[in-house]
Amino acid sequence: MDLPVVSAIKDSYERLPRQMKVAASWLVDHPTEVALLSMREQARRAHVPPTTLTRLAKRLGFDGFDKLKVVFANSVRKGPQSYTGCKEELIARGEAEGDGAMVSDTVEALDSYLSDLAKPSTIAALAGAADLMVEARQIFCIGLRSSFPAAHLMHYLGSLIDLPMALIDGVGGTQNDALLSASRRDVLLVVSVRPYSRYTMQIAEFAATRGAKLVALTDSELSPIAKISETVIRVRTEVPSVFHTMTPAFAAVECLLQLIAARRGSCAVQALAANEADLAALDQQ
Repeated sequence: MDLPVVSAIKDSYERLPRQMKVAASWLVDHPTEVALLSMREQARRAHVPPTTLTRLAKRLGFDGFDKLKVVFANSVRKGPQSYTGCKEELIARGEAEGDGAMVSDTVEALDSYLSDLAKPSTIAALAGAADLMVEARQIFCIGLRSSFPAAHLMHYLGSLIDLPMALIDGVGGTQNDALLSASRRDVLLVVSVRPYSRYTMQIAEFAATRGAKLVALTDSELSPIAKISETVIRVRTEVPSVFHTMTPAFAAVECLLQLIAARRGSCAVQALAANEADLAALDQQ
């Protein structure tokens, strides 16, 4: 959401007290809920006292939270329902409304999140990341827990079009070795969503000290990795499920690789053809 108040939150974020940072992240990441839910319910979902939302609103120049809420209500557009309620509520809803309702709600949310990738701001972020990667000497990828598959997909598909890929996966205790040669000519793609991995941040910060350019694929513009990255590609993760979704992250990786392949032109096509030939030869043996 492009609102002056959102820009003000981002500009002042690092100077906010700890609990206000939690509340600020809630406002930036859940604009529809800010417009529709009561302050008490928002505080519950953000895991802060209601008074914190009031203090944050006043710090931003509003008389109270209701005045801040009006700004969001006037600007928010129809979007997917928020699914940040407790997991017990989601399970109870499934039992009451049936399998079809749960599947339909999930697909509806995913459809909206995937459409977000075609927004001009996201396209610009993807294009910026592609420009960095086609010029890179080495492209490192890291993602832990549920973020690992998206990082692995980037590594695997990137290798198919002959990009200089390196996956930081920690096999055999070698997780730090790959970055020892990192320099300003390199790029590190970091996939990181809540709950954020402290180790991922340590790797990213180390790469930054070596001059590597960071590309963040993350769920919030205020996530720890976003604040130190040159390019931020935001993907939504909330769906009506006991789990969060990584589907938009996978789609973002595929869009990014499509842009890179287009920039590499015939080199990418030739690499894919050579790879397909090698696989065919292996199948015949």
